[in-house]
Amino acid sequence: MDKIPLTRAGFDKLEAELKTLKSVERPAIIKAIAEAREHGDLSENAEYHSAKEKQSFIEGRIKELEGVIGRADVIDPAKLSGPVKFGATVKLVDEDTDEEKTYQIVGEYEADIEAGKLNLASPIARALIGKEEGDAIEVRTPGGEKFYEILDVSYR
Repeated sequence: MDKIPLTRAGFDKLEAELKTLKSVERPAIIKAIAEAREHGDLSENAEYHSAKEKQSFIEGRIKELEGVIGRADVIDPAKLSGPVKFGATVKLVDEDTDEEKTYQIVGEYEADIEAGKLNLASPIARALIGKEEGDAIEVRTPGGEKFYEILDVSYR
């Protein structure tokens, strides 16, 4: 089994979600199922079916998180340096629009483009890997080719 790279913050967030699912969500859904059963005929009981569906989702997410946490390779970006790699925070400028963006390269399970966290497997992140400050990159996007210049690479 492959290790899954995570930052400490990403690992902690997944652990917190797992704890909430096990200690809050799971007991609540068990209670909801028990209450729905008390209403009688289960074949036409919408609350029961809804609760069972939610229980299935919760149990699946618990299994997924346990698997990820068990295979996690927690990497501290502050101990890294050099060209762009996992954990790097990269400041880019779009060469067409002069718009500046800052992204941190993270693993799949902590990626959140709205928060500036790029999945290591994304086209932009793949183009950045191994590059250094001052390098230009070309990224193929559904909207066409994009050109960026790396303004800064840091590890925090």
